Amino acid sequence: MRLHPLSIALSAALVVFAPTLAHASPVAAPADRPADVAVDTVDAGLDDDVKAFDRVVVTATRTERALIDVPNTVDEIDRDQMDKHLVQNLKDLFRYEPGISVGNSFGRFGIGDIRIRGLGGNRVRIQTDGIAVPDAFSIGSFSSANRNFVDLDTLKQVEVVRGPTSSLYGSDALGGTVSFITKDPSDYLEDGKDAYFGFKLGYDGEWNGFSVGATAAFGGERWSGMLAFNHRQGHETRNQGEIGGAGATRTRPNPQDRDGRSLLGKLVFAPSAAQRFTLTVEGNEDNADTEMLTSQGVQALTGANNTRVGANDGQRRTRVSLAHRIDFQNRFVDSIDWQIYTQKSTTTQYTIEERTLPPPTLQDVRERWFHFDQREVGLQANFRKALEIGSAHHDLAWGLDMVRTRTAQRRDGLRSYPLTGASTTNMAPDNFPVRDFPLSTTANVAAYFQDEIALADGALRLVPALRVDHYRLTPHMDAIFAGDNPGVTLSGLTKTSVSPKFGVVWHFSEDWSLFGGYARGFRSPPYADVNIGFTNVQFGYTAIANPNLKPETSNGFELGLRYSGPTAYASLSVYDNRYRDFIESFVFTGFNAQGLMVYQSQNVADARIHGVELKAGVELGALSDALAGWSLRGAAAWSRGNDRSAGEPLETVDPLTATLGLAYDADNWGVELAGRFAGRRDRMPSAPAGTSYFVSPGYGVFDLYAHWNLGSRVKLNVGIRNLADRRYWASGDVPLAGSTSAVLDRFTAPGRSVSASLQVGW
Repeated sequence: MRLHPLSIALSAALVVFAPTLAHASPVAAPADRPADVAVDTVDAGLDDDVKAFDRVVVTATRTERALIDVPNTVDEIDRDQMDKHLVQNLKDLFRYEPGISVGNSFGRFGIGDIRIRGLGGNRVRIQTDGIAVPDAFSIGSFSSANRNFVDLDTLKQVEVVRGPTSSLYGSDALGGTVSFITKDPSDYLEDGKDAYFGFKLGYDGEWNGFSVGATAAFGGERWSGMLAFNHRQGHETRNQGEIGGAGATRTRPNPQDRDGRSLLGKLVFAPSAAQRFTLTVEGNEDNADTEMLTSQGVQALTGANNTRVGANDGQRRTRVSLAHRIDFQNRFVDSIDWQIYTQKSTTTQYTIEERTLPPPTLQDVRERWFHFDQREVGLQANFRKALEIGSAHHDLAWGLDMVRTRTAQRRDGLRSYPLTGASTTNMAPDNFPVRDFPLSTTANVAAYFQDEIALADGALRLVPALRVDHYRLTPHMDAIFAGDNPGVTLSGLTKTSVSPKFGVVWHFSEDWSLFGGYARGFRSPPYADVNIGFTNVQFGYTAIANPNLKPETSNGFELGLRYSGPTAYASLSVYDNRYRDFIESFVFTGFNAQGLMVYQSQNVADARIHGVELKAGVELGALSDALAGWSLRGAAAWSRGNDRSAGEPLETVDPLTATLGLAYDADNWGVELAGRFAGRRDRMPSAPAGTSYFVSPGYGVFDLYAHWNLGSRVKLNVGIRNLADRRYWASGDVPLAGSTSAVLDRFTAPGRSVSASLQVGW
């Protein structure tokens, strides 16, 4: 195992059910618990499910608030859930969350973006301990930088806020916010312990992946710390394709070797009970070597015969942050927490093609390199104050976010002829090296204010909020960009966006409440669209900057009903999100004075996505002693999306999806049967004349999980997914493919697989 620098440093029938994964609840944290202190979820069982809405989350309001008092639809997944369901990647994490899907591409790049209510990519904010993960960027067939930079084994909790959240988190939160919260020394130092050591082994049958991890923690009266290291390796993710061999007809996955590692270190200093400092060092790295068998053979467009195609993809992220929280008494604020941080991410991808051209004696070797780097420096500060004004109780929260990001992207290439020894950097239409956008620096300064107003002894809660973001883009010309785009003038950009929000929660009876409100979202014009870097005289086109791009915006409305009783809980919500000024790249605008076709990014698209979501659960043991330990849980999501500019359905919106789970939990063991269901994906955009797109059929798949506590120190989790070995296509995995395509089985989900993990701690 190599050590790298980062390693060193709805359906009414479901009305009484709850989501299989979303509600294995931990014990609710007390309201005065600091945001970065974990609750003990090790022994949390199904008895807590009926208190699902009493659990405390932070992301929805930037304050610690029970779910029942949050005016949004929020999902919370804790460490206990992730362990019991053998979560290894993002698809595992959201496997039982209808309305949230994770894309997966066939052949090489694997897991892609997270989509919330049909919106994904950089339009969803993903953050780790409040710090946004790097952007995604892709171009062509050989370059794809994703946002899969977090090792889920280092997390203690995941929170997802559905719908626009720009009033608290700014740009890129059009679709919602996914918040990863990492482990803390206090998660391991319980019951007076001053030291802990743990070891974990895991196996995932879907990609024949093995993982090993070790965690050590120590603690005293003032100092505590932890160090967690994980390593993983395996092969390509399985599907149910049956055609092997090499060439365009192959439907089995391309052979792939994958490995990765992560490191999480924290050092905590608490000089008093009222304050604590936390220094965090985090790193994650993944590598993949792929034999691109599907790209071998004669290429239809060029007539070239690819005799070998190989790929090596690597990505790395490191983060160092220093956080401080201090509580006051009888001051102008009750608490202040702030953090400064620096983060760096690097994606490097290499592709080699060995080919012959007519006549077959001419050998041609083509090598391509893709680099995408981001470096961030940021400061966050949050202030909180509770006060009484008349008969109203106010929980005030305000703060400041500042971040500066430098982004660099480059593509290199070399074409060589082994028979003659000649080589060239020209591969039409590119003359390498090239940048698809110039070196760019973005700076964002934002201030937000929120007031949670409790009236009528807390029965009515009003939550107004406002955030103002000032965004500045500064491009930098260098020799590479100038050489590929002669005469192009770069454009800077300065924009100010205002994001209001208003939420309400009304507890109109002891067990029932209404919630909902309005939220505005926005996304600043991306650097890659403001200054596009394509000029090619040979092919007769050029792309020009657009300094007049407007931010993408959304207006979201939501209304919901919750029930939280002694034996059951349920939540039903409806939402309607309207999106304006979506940015489309490479819009043809005409010809310039030189006769070149001119392309430019423009605000051209409007969209609407609306839907209904249901979550519910019942503790069957509360209804009858004979059913003690049994629970039933489920969820469903129905949505519709339309590109209002083109008059077409949005194919990124999932069909009707649902989950259903029956679980039994005893003192030291438990078992769960979990079902996943999806309707037919029949809302597709119009296909070219004379063709049609593949419509994936509906499906139902069952998974079985079991867990045992083998004494106080050993835990075993086992799972069998797709029990019936069902052949199906998961939403988000199928591109716009023709209905008569012979390779549709490429996009099928894995068949039956077995996964397991063993944890030892003392």
